[in-house]
Amino acid sequence: MPTLPYGAVMSDHERLGTYDTYAEAQKEVDYLSDHGFPVGGTIIVGVGLRLVERVLARMTYLRAAGRGALAGAWFGLLIGLFFGLFSPVPRSWAALVIWGLVWGAIAGAIAGLVSHAISGGERDFVSTSGLVAEKYEVLVDSAHAEQARALLLR
Repeated sequence: MPTLPYGAVMSDHERLGTYDTYAEAQKEVDYLSDHGFPVGGTIIVGVGLRLVERVLARMTYLRAAGRGALAGAWFGLLIGLFFGLFSPVPRSWAALVIWGLVWGAIAGAIAGLVSHAISGGERDFVSTSGLVAEKYEVLVDSAHAEQARALLLR
């Protein structure tokens, strides 16, 4: 399991402040930067990280086919554009792009359906996830900590 870089990287830093949101921590660092502070060694640390997953919808065969078709269409479009650009017949590039898009969508829909069927109902939902911190700490290089505090007190 990865460990936090508290060794040489953070041992020579001092905490300037603790904030509830990343935007507040970022605003402090931006303020320091705007006033000529050397922000090169500044660190924003998210403390108390949690993985938050939001369930959006149930995964159905129709949804699986649709998502697969969309992904396949993008891939088919890319392949069609590639072949269209290097086609010896200049007028055929549009047809190659359209055929790539269509066959990519068909292949993607089939792959999506097969993938969903193979899963056997395990993880039968669509979701998004992200890391959320309870608080954010702003750390600055110890050599410049007093200068940073003086700027923030203004």
